[in-house]
Amino acid sequence: MQHPVEPRRSEELSVAPPPSSAARAIPTRAAAHVEGGFVARLLKNLAAQDLLIGVYFALMMVAVLSAKGPGREESVRTVVIDVVCFTIGVTLTRGGILRQGSFANAFVYRMTLFLCVFLSYFQLRWILPAVSPHSLDADLLAFDLRVFGYEPSIAWDRYVTPHTTEWFAFFYFGYFFLLSAHVLPIMLLGKNKLRLAHFALGIFLVFCTGHLLYMVVPGWGPYHHLAGQFEHPLEGGLFWRLVRATVDAGGSQKDIFPSLHTATPTYFAIYSFIHRRAFPFRITWPFMAFAATQIIVATMFLRWHYLVDIIAGITLATTAALVSHAIVRWETVRRARRGVLPIFGPLDWRGISGRRGDGGNGDGDADGEHDAREEAAP
Repeated sequence: MQHPVEPRRSEELSVAPPPSSAARAIPTRAAAHVEGGFVARLLKNLAAQDLLIGVYFALMMVAVLSAKGPGREESVRTVVIDVVCFTIGVTLTRGGILRQGSFANAFVYRMTLFLCVFLSYFQLRWILPAVSPHSLDADLLAFDLRVFGYEPSIAWDRYVTPHTTEWFAFFYFGYFFLLSAHVLPIMLLGKNKLRLAHFALGIFLVFCTGHLLYMVVPGWGPYHHLAGQFEHPLEGGLFWRLVRATVDAGGSQKDIFPSLHTATPTYFAIYSFIHRRAFPFRITWPFMAFAATQIIVATMFLRWHYLVDIIAGITLATTAALVSHAIVRWETVRRARRGVLPIFGPLDWRGISGRRGDGGNGDGDADGEHDAREEAAP
């Protein structure tokens, strides 16, 4: 006599798996042919991250259209280009013009979201002076001294030497490596779509919120505002020169509150800890946590940020990691119950050579259930 087997607990999905591949195809086909036509299909397939980025660019557009500072015309042009590229990419993918479940759909969708958000940072070089020509450095410094009674960039001036400067410049510059080492593999090679969705929504929350707050709380940072109060000049070797060259060439100059050099590695560390039972995070999370602490200290030691910028960055990262995790879990269940495609479609690189992977038929439900079982342990 056979005893019934207790179903396996799933942290991410509480929806029972369909009994057959034929039954699994029903919600997928429903998602591809939503009654009501193209607009209904587009709206039904939209995810939380699509709405977030849409609101982000809408607020950016409002800001540049009402700007009074220099470079307004250039700022408007760049944001219009962003909006057009984002709209076209989402329409092609979420609207099903590119076949759902295809490599082209998955690739274009990923590139649309990540490139539009990340490249918009470099446009802040023109947008911030146009939208916020003033500076709040004096207010940020006063807040630090009033609330914390301490300003790290001034207090740590006594420890500035070429060796300490080079140490922290190494980690500060390493931020760009950590950003690439997380975004590119997870975006292009990640197989678990639930972890991918968590990572994506969280990092979009960090960057979109950070970019918008730059316009609300603009400032140059201690390096510029307190230039006459430091006794020891920042001098270093290769990495300090790389930091200076990078900031001068691509930095937005007035992008200090919140500190994204704090928020981003902190988010990576928290995300890695949440998924520490999965490879490679079980190995990388302690190293990521150490690197994050060094980058955070570097932002103040190298005089780029006030202490309140750091507190804001840590708060933003923690909130984004926890909120995005909860939203993705809820949205995954909701999309499965409504017969909507997963947040991210499968990106099967074998499809380039003509070989179709498991997701080639657009059936994302089975993959979603498998991903959920992998994520069962907290």
